[in-house]
Amino acid sequence: MKLHWRPHRGSHAPWPVVLTDDMGAPPITLRPLRVGDEDDWHRIRSDNASHVKPWEPTLPPGVRARPAVSFRQFVRDLDAEARADHVLPWVVDVEGHIVGQVHIFGIVRGAQQSAAVGYWLDRAAGGQGIATRAVALAMDHALRGAGLHRVEVNIRLDNERSLGVVRRLGLRDEGIRQRFLHIDGAWRDHRTFAVTVEELGPGGLLGRLQDR
Repeated sequence: MKLHWRPHRGSHAPWPVVLTDDMGAPPITLRPLRVGDEDDWHRIRSDNASHVKPWEPTLPPGVRARPAVSFRQFVRDLDAEARADHVLPWVVDVEGHIVGQVHIFGIVRGAQQSAAVGYWLDRAAGGQGIATRAVALAMDHALRGAGLHRVEVNIRLDNERSLGVVRRLGLRDEGIRQRFLHIDGAWRDHRTFAVTVEELGPGGLLGRLQDR
């Protein structure tokens, strides 16, 4: 297992960052999206359009969408947002293929030092613990390598698979936020789970998984 866990004390988290967990099967890597991923990216997004639709953010009425950009510009924009310390955006790579995505986003510095995590996984890659390990890997890095104090995840009340992820990781349940996010065309209630640096053991969230 390779982790960048040296505490980061500056105003920005380092980027790019590649994280690998080779203790489980299959080995997984979190890495930045690359221009050369275009075909793989479009294929997996197309194959999973109906699978992820109930859980993906949508724009409320009256909010205008950003203009469409090329895939190359999309990659550049993600990289720029990461270098500005707004987001840590990774794809989940298994054996050289993208099987999902995990982002640490909404990074707030100053007195708060917090962020949230979001993720999705290819339907064909489910049932192998990949999503749980990817979220653990990302949150461990956010709380240690990137110097954040708190990371939360917000999950729709009927998203049983994602609720299973946070329960396996032992995240603290902070209760329900009513009409918290606009998802799949409507404002949806979400349950918030969180973890702070003080709650991590020496092995982090990945260590919790390995100890079970």
